[in-house]
Amino acid sequence: MEVNTKQFKRSDLVQPIGRIDSSTAPQLAEALNAINEAGRFRIVLDLSEVDFISSAGLRVMISVQKTCKRWNRGEVVLAGVAERVHEALDLAGFVPLFEFFDDAVEAVGSF
Repeated sequence: MEVNTKQFKRSDLVQPIGRIDSSTAPQLAEALNAINEAGRFRIVLDLSEVDFISSAGLRVMISVQKTCKRWNRGEVVLAGVAERVHEALDLAGFVPLFEFFDDAVEAVGSF
């Protein structure tokens, strides 16, 4: 899996490419935690290039969401979520915890 990050004025865009499973989730967690440690808490997670996400990936997403929302500092929003990934999020009960956007441009503009 490859993780691309890009910093904008009001938010950060994180775009993982490939599968997010138990072997690649730590790589995603490292990229997201680096953004938080830099003091930035508005994150757009562009999942348009992700075709599978395991429970390890879901755990990373919810952990970062909790960190970002603590003390109303920001949040993680999702963009370009494929139907299969959305089903996994729905099955885990995570759909109400995230805001969804059709593409990354719309999501970045929401901040």
